[in-house]
Order: sequence, then C-alpha cells, then structure tokens
Amino acid sequence: MGIVSQEAINQFRALMDQVDEPLQNTFQNIHQGYHTETLVRFLKAREWNLPKSHKMLVDCLHWRVQNEIDKILSHNERTHDAFVIACLVITFLSVQKPIVPANFYRGVRDSQLIGMSGYSREGLPVFAIGVGLSTFDKASVHYYVQSHIQINEYRDRVILPSASKKHGRPITTCVKVLDMTGLKLSALSQIKLLTIISTIDDLNYPEKTNTYYIVNAPYIFSACWKVVKPLLQERTRKKIQVLQGSGRDELLKIMDFESLPHFCRREGSGSSRHSDANNCFSLDHPFHQQLYNYIKQQSMISEPVEPIKQGSFHVDLPEPAAEGKDIAKTIESELHRIENGNGLSESLNGLKVTDT
Repeated sequence: MGIVSQEAINQFRALMDQVDEPLQNTFQNIHQGYHTETLVRFLKAREWNLPKSHKMLVDCLHWRVQNEIDKILSHNERTHDAFVIACLVITFLSVQKPIVPANFYRGVRDSQLIGMSGYSREGLPVFAIGVGLSTFDKASVHYYVQSHIQINEYRDRVILPSASKKHGRPITTCVKVLDMTGLKLSALSQIKLLTIISTIDDLNYPEKTNTYYIVNAPYIFSACWKVVKPLLQERTRKKIQVLQGSGRDELLKIMDFESLPHFCRREGSGSSRHSDANNCFSLDHPFHQQLYNYIKQQSMISEPVEPIKQGSFHVDLPEPAAEGKDIAKTIESELHRIENGNGLSESLNGLKVTDT
C-alpha cells in the first residue's frame, strides 16, 4: 500500500473517530474488528476520494440507524417453533417486526433464489444466485429487499468473521455465481426491484464481492451484456466473468467440487428450486438451516416485546444513482428491441454466449 493510500486511511480513521455514539455502534457491526479493511472498501468505492468516501460511509451509518439494520438478525418475540421459521430472512428489520405465516416465508424463498454452496480454496464464501428463475412474485418489493439485506448482514457478521478466524487473516469478500438459466424477456418486469437491490448494495455494502461469475447464459443475456458492459465502471467490469455453459471447469480452478453450486455440477444441469439435496436454494440446505438456528438463538437472548401488525415496517428504498438508472434504461431498451424487433420467443435458454 502506497504512502498516499496509507495517509488517506489514517485521515479517514480520524474522521470516523469523531462520529457520535449511535453511528460508532453500528460501525462496529460493519467492520467486525477489521477497521482498516472496511475503510479501504469505502475508499475504493469512491476512487480514493476521501471526502466522498467519508460522506458515503456516514450516510451508510445513518441508513443503518434509521432502519434498525443492527437488529435484523434477531427478533424478541418468544413464540412457538412453528412460527419462528417465519422470522427468517424476510420478516424482521427491528425488534418490532411482524410474524408472518411460514408458507409466506417459503414463498419468498422459492421466488428469490439465493444460497451459499461452500468456499473457494482461498476461503471466500461462494454465494449462488438463481437470477433467471427468480420470479419475485410472491410478496411486495419490501419483503424481497428485507430478505436481501438480512442475508447480507448474516454474511458480514457471521460467515466472513468465521472464515477470517479459520484462516487467520481478514476475509472480507465473497464470490458470487449467477445462474441465468430460464432468463426470459419477462425479466423486464423485475428491473425496478433489481435496481433497488443493486443500489442498496452499492451504497451500503461496497466492494463485498471479489468476482461475479455468470453461468448458463442464454442469448438474451449476451445481447444485454454487450450494451451494458461499456456503461460499467472499469473496476466493476473487471470483477465480472461470463463463463461458457455451466462454468464447471473454470470454477473448479478456484473451488472444490463440493463447493460448486448445484447448477454448475454438470453441463446443462440448470437451476432447481427443489429436489436436489445439494440445492443451496432449498430451505433444507445447511446454509438456510444454520441461518434459521442463528436467528432462533438470537431471539432467545433478547428481551420480549409486543409484535405489531404484519407489513407495518418498511426499509427506506434508495433512489438509484444516475449510472444505475442509465443501465436499467439500457437493459429495458435492449429487451424491448429483442422482443419487438427480432421476434424472438421468450424461451432462449438453450442459446450460448458467443464471447466471454
């Protein structure tokens, strides 16, 4: 690290020492003891511009306090086990969050496909995301946003610190494998939600992903990627790798077979919401079971409070940045062009990406 970079970190640290106690408290949940690495993430996100990085981090801390993000991994209502599972992932962003039916929770999980399949050989958690088969049609936008934030927090407060301790060095990022199986023109209806989620990550969880691997990509993705790629910052472009087919051979260079997401284990396997015991999207997978057990444990050590009615709490949804809006508009335009100009059907999954 250069002298200029170290000086920026030192100045950043001094600025953060001046923030008030509520912001200091939530900052501890962000850095988890890795103070320097956290400051570097925010500096990278703003091209090492200290004033912009400082504003970004302070804004993030205010967002966390205002939305009670620190309480997302616990709820204080002691209740029967049949209801406890409903508190996983989607229902609580503070101790006052409502209890919802377990079948509602399952519906959200089945329509927002995400899980953790293992670790890379460098110790980075491997997260799998079923982009193409996620329908986001079982609940309102707010529940999907809450679900996404909760998994982010579990990753940052539980999984990454545990990996760091195991390997004896800071592990502060993850690998994401994005499965495009089933991606259709109907994805146009999901752009708004995905833009919101992406904006939340950009503003509050910067530089948490080491590499994005795109697999099982149909033509529709290839077409959109060609027009979107030039709009991305160079730092972001370098993180994205579009792999041929299921990406199995390339991914085996960085992880063991046991850590491969189920949709990468054989060519043409694709995503699955159920059936496979190795399916990390399933509620029965160890990742989701461990998440359940952790939240249940946290709930038992909290003070009980009165629940409020379902749906009465929402996370503040951010306004996408200009770059995000431009990318969303570009994708919409390209999807409309494919739909109206080329006369392609929605079933494009069998087509391959021509360049990676």
